[in-house]
Amino acid sequence: MPVHLVLRRPSPTTVSFTVSNASKHTSTPARVLFYLQILLRALVFLCIVFCDIAKVRHSFFHEDGSLVRWTAVWSSPLGSFVCRIVDAYRKGYTEESLLVIRGLGIQTSTSSATYLSKAATRFIPTTQIQDIVIHEAFKGFEVRFYLAVIVEGEPDVVVVFPKLLPRRAILEEVWRGSRRCLYEAKS
Repeated sequence: MPVHLVLRRPSPTTVSFTVSNASKHTSTPARVLFYLQILLRALVFLCIVFCDIAKVRHSFFHEDGSLVRWTAVWSSPLGSFVCRIVDAYRKGYTEESLLVIRGLGIQTSTSSATYLSKAATRFIPTTQIQDIVIHEAFKGFEVRFYLAVIVEGEPDVVVVFPKLLPRRAILEEVWRGSRRCLYEAKS
């Protein structure tokens, strides 16, 4: 899927760059269909969980002291069906962001693969940021560019959009905007 950049500037000292490969739900019917699909998935998931609980309710508290025999649950046909349904809860897209706040630092965030877990975030204070650079690397037989933050005292750089690795034009726009926000003289 093509990667696109969303730039938000809530204040003169804050800027947010979000890179995503999610499809844009621009029309009202597309948005309604999208939210109905999420609601339907949640209802199916809850029905399956309740059916599975009803099936194993008699197997609570066994001789070995465990509450539920999970191996029996997940190896059953219904358990494997639940696993397939949970796999359907994968988002199908990735969203990564960089939030730059002058005087405080930057926060990187990568969305989770499912709707059921939260995003992974990391905050780097301004005092630890040595530089923000665009590096190039080889992936197979192609050259890939990536945005990296050089952090004081760390042996490795922090890659900003590690899963999506957007094209160079997007990286240059984020690089310019983040440096401008971090290092611009106070007006």
